Amino acid sequence: MTNRSIVLAARPVGVPKQSDFRLEEAPVSSPGAGECLVKVHYMSVDPYMRGRISGRKSYAAPVEIGQVMVGASVGQVIESNSDRIAVGDYVTGALGWREYAIASAEDLRVVDASAAPLSAYLGVLGMPGLTAYYGLLKVAGIESGETVCVSGAAGAVGSAVGQIARLHGCRAVGIAGGSDKCSLVTGEFGFDAAVDYKSDGFFKTLRAATPDGIDVYFDNVGGPVTDAVFQQLNVRSRVAICGQISQYNAVDAPVGPRLLWHFITKRIRAEGFLVFDFRKHDDESLAQMAAWVRDGKLKYRETVAEGIENAAAAFIGMLGGANIGKQVVKLAGD
Repeated sequence: MTNRSIVLAARPVGVPKQSDFRLEEAPVSSPGAGECLVKVHYMSVDPYMRGRISGRKSYAAPVEIGQVMVGASVGQVIESNSDRIAVGDYVTGALGWREYAIASAEDLRVVDASAAPLSAYLGVLGMPGLTAYYGLLKVAGIESGETVCVSGAAGAVGSAVGQIARLHGCRAVGIAGGSDKCSLVTGEFGFDAAVDYKSDGFFKTLRAATPDGIDVYFDNVGGPVTDAVFQQLNVRSRVAICGQISQYNAVDAPVGPRLLWHFITKRIRAEGFLVFDFRKHDDESLAQMAAWVRDGKLKYRETVAEGIENAAAAFIGMLGGANIGKQVVKLAGD
């Protein structure tokens, strides 16, 4: 069998280009002791990957030139040298952008393909869903009756944030780009209000949507959107900093941080976090998320690209906000 993969061909400058990635082919290898060979059905493209290909020092090693792109995938085990995982099991793990992957069984998590579509384990029942869950409950510590605002509200993380906030008795206000996304946020995802950051008078609309101020801000984007939110934060409010996607493609460092005097006068607490900080809670947290999905209390959307050859285009489009919900790439049938 032939294995196709996407490697990093060049470090992007500004917005990534198709030429920054390269499709390569090689024979499929055999797993070693304690390893499994997985046929990938879906792979994920996520905002954090932009930082991993920049070459800058971060919380994880950068992808090197010529190395397979990092990322989570879900697929079926077709060969196993492990007593823990059997041939035919469906698993998810950090398998990278490739059609077949070999991984240690210890690094794979078995998933129930009958409980949810496989792609859901890369979104609402995977890293994005857990990010929303931990950011709200472990970092921000929301309380019933509070107003929770989230930027990037139509994305995989943001859409879950508002719904989880509502499930805990909070008022959810989403910020998204364009009227269609805002309609989705309030309609399908059930937020109390949505504000279009691309519209004229964005701050005036935000202020109208949060008449009692904002108690918790879940920040996915940074930049001018976050500047506007800062002015609406209440005394003793909390900011969970998840992402800064508005700055990921910046060539020059943006001016900032700005408006931090609000943090002094209102005694605001801001904390950045990574989903891996709370790994020991994954099993119980995913069980709760799965129950909400099963009961129709937590809804999700996906944008699906077909074929590994379209992975780079899906990634670039996602960074520009072309996706609704979780962006995934489908490589094989369910």
